Amino acid sequence: MEHLDHPTGTDAPATDVLVSGAGIAGPALAYWLRRHGFTPTVVERAAGPRPGGQAVDLRGAGRTVIERMGLMERARALRVEQHGIALVDRRGRATARIPVGLFDGEGIVSEIEILRGDLADLLREATDGVEYLWDDTVTALDQDAGGVTVTFENAPARRFALVVGADGLHSAVRRLAFRPGNGDGTDGTEGAHYRPLGGCHAWFTVHDPALARELDGWFLMYNAPGGLVAGARPGRLPGEVKASLGLRRAPAAYDRRDTAAQRRLLAERFAGAGWEVDRLLAGMRTAGDFAFDTFGQVHLDHYSRGRVALLGDAGYSPSPLTGLGTSLALVGAYLLAGELAAAAGDFRTAFARYEELMRPYATRAQELPPGGLGGYAPDSALAIRLRAASMRWMGRWPLRPVLAAQFAKAGDIALPDYPLPARTLPARTA
Repeated sequence: MEHLDHPTGTDAPATDVLVSGAGIAGPALAYWLRRHGFTPTVVERAAGPRPGGQAVDLRGAGRTVIERMGLMERARALRVEQHGIALVDRRGRATARIPVGLFDGEGIVSEIEILRGDLADLLREATDGVEYLWDDTVTALDQDAGGVTVTFENAPARRFALVVGADGLHSAVRRLAFRPGNGDGTDGTEGAHYRPLGGCHAWFTVHDPALARELDGWFLMYNAPGGLVAGARPGRLPGEVKASLGLRRAPAAYDRRDTAAQRRLLAERFAGAGWEVDRLLAGMRTAGDFAFDTFGQVHLDHYSRGRVALLGDAGYSPSPLTGLGTSLALVGAYLLAGELAAAAGDFRTAFARYEELMRPYATRAQELPPGGLGGYAPDSALAIRLRAASMRWMGRWPLRPVLAAQFAKAGDIALPDYPLPARTLPARTA
């Protein structure tokens, strides 16, 4: 609820900021806030850091942010070595290949791909002195003229000057901050801002040394009729395969927390699909990092409401189909912290400026690549053959400039230079 003109609690220190979410966006924001003299606290529903995960791209302006953090050398040391992406048929024969260098390292597989957990760890380790509240989440937000009273599921309620939701596609902060009484006309549910694109996907780690060797450094992707997509790419550790399974048609309804039902769904849909799918399904049954979600985007009229702002997937998810979610998270964190510092405590001015800079970049990033979900998960055997043919032509006219424009969106923003105070802590060494 908002009561900005009627204080109900003591004023929170203007520098105290709660960040919900310890994935990519949250720790990146905490880093920049601390560099600018703020006191961030990060709350995360998970019981601790989540290891592994799929590979994410460091590209465009997101790469620039990592460079400005002084973390690029360490990020390169953690990257997953891949030659590129290849489509394969039912027997494992390559039908199309795109090497990693085709679009100057900014293509479907970028020059710097790093496991999500590794990047999150790298960012979190850079936030020395930041308080993390693990195994907890925000359950209520009560705004007034002096700050925000935050109620947690486990920890005692606390006061903060500002709250930032960096808690992903299904953001709890977004659900709480954009509800009746806040003047945005929504019903407070996820459906008010979440736009499904159709389809769903799962990703998990398979420990299969033989399959890892067979990949030979390539990200292999297999399409089967009915909109089935299976992928296997090298992990960073020996014998590790990062697997993914995608469906063009998502279940009509599912419980996001019922992973057993999600595994059964995938096992049923992919039974007998061909290629190495049976090996991936076998690994899926015991994978400790199994994750499942639908394809969707988040669209909001505003990225903030009172003293609450949204960052990354929580505010403008582009969907994994674009490959730009990590860039949006890193750039948004840099801009939000920088504008809060530049506004010297005037959060309204800072939030407005953050949105002014971020929205054009996020809007372009949300434009889907040619074919959209159908290009990722073609339905018929003919459509699958056409997809392979189009991939073979990606390095040639007329497709190359079209794809180059899609990949160039990651760098389609001029990042301001925000003055930083002198470090109060010594720089970390590798």
